[in-house]
Amino acid sequence: MANISKRMDKDKNKVISYRIRVSRGYDGQGKKLKPYEMTYKPEKGMTERQIEKELQRQVTLFEEECKKGTIGTAANLKLRDFIPQYLEIKKGTLSPRIHFEYERTLNDVILPALGHIKLTELRTIHVQTFVNQLQGDVRRKKDGTIDEKNPKLSPATVRRKLTVLQSVLTQAVKLGLISQNPADSKRLSLPKVTTPKIEIFSKQAAARMLECLEDEPLQFQVLVQLAIMSGCRCGELCALKFSDFDYETCKMTVERSAYKLKGQPIAIKPPKDYEVRTITLNPHCIELVKLLQAEKRREAQRLGTAWKDSEWVFTQANGEIINPQTPTVQFSKFLARHGLEHKKFHALRHSSATLLLYGGANIKTVQQRLGHADIVTTNKYLHAVQEADEQAANILQDMFITQKKHSAEQAEPSIMQKIG
Repeated sequence: MANISKRMDKDKNKVISYRIRVSRGYDGQGKKLKPYEMTYKPEKGMTERQIEKELQRQVTLFEEECKKGTIGTAANLKLRDFIPQYLEIKKGTLSPRIHFEYERTLNDVILPALGHIKLTELRTIHVQTFVNQLQGDVRRKKDGTIDEKNPKLSPATVRRKLTVLQSVLTQAVKLGLISQNPADSKRLSLPKVTTPKIEIFSKQAAARMLECLEDEPLQFQVLVQLAIMSGCRCGELCALKFSDFDYETCKMTVERSAYKLKGQPIAIKPPKDYEVRTITLNPHCIELVKLLQAEKRREAQRLGTAWKDSEWVFTQANGEIINPQTPTVQFSKFLARHGLEHKKFHALRHSSATLLLYGGANIKTVQQRLGHADIVTTNKYLHAVQEADEQAANILQDMFITQKKHSAEQAEPSIMQKIG
């Protein structure tokens, strides 16, 4: 017998969809198999009676497919039935955060729209209709209200959701379930996406920011200093331990990253692209880390058993690892407090790469410091460097033109002098 569970909206006032599960029994070793699962989302405007009737029809059809054993055959496999297998396969290749986002997009967006279609019957026209629907969807804030400033999903958001579907269907092609990907971008008419400009601090803005940083708590000072001097990702910084620093050689090893999924505790994973790397820091950064370690030891002595003994560099008040979402909030408040232009915390990483290249560092060196698996990713910073170089040339040109004009005005007699 099927098990039915409701999925409510954020306010717990309205049913968004129903999850239907049917038991698959046990395997040869007595291990319980993962149940068959599908999602039913009522159409807009349906009455409660209509929803109940259609739900029962969906349950009956689904149970029949499960009993006949046609639920898992390639010819009858629906998109909704393939998703659990896809997500299981991707556990080993996607980061936990991206896997979580993919699963949420599949359940909330893709399955309600396309989950009922068989893989072998899914066509490009279905995908195009799905894309068109996304472009008409409204953007909602965290509280569920419509974002009045940006009421529609951006082209980039539409593309991100499509990317998830493309990944699913690419996996289906690899497994031989379908011969080609109906969501191939070459077959679709997609909204144009403007490549976002890399957000960086100029040399002057970075210097001003570091000057303001001197009035901040030591832990925050170290966090921002390491971010701009090492170019590390936020999660990598949050997962640093004091044992990752070699005070003699001024080197720091990056071998883990912290992440936080909604409703789950802070967890640790390898760095992105599994790129464990060692970065050389300046002596000033190393001295700040030493001071912070001494401060943590004093705090541990003061709190006694209330201190969660650990080697984390960046901690909460009780010694536990810092929430990887905290630096973003703290950095935003810091910039506002000092009247500095708002930029994301990730802009420190972009700034580190750009300033290094602008200062003459080899692009291969920058790639290694940032932990990019592919140098093509690092190449995106060359455009920012070129823009900075052009701006510098324009500044110099303006200086010389102003100076030349000033000299000419001094040399040329005034109109009154000519008359006289």
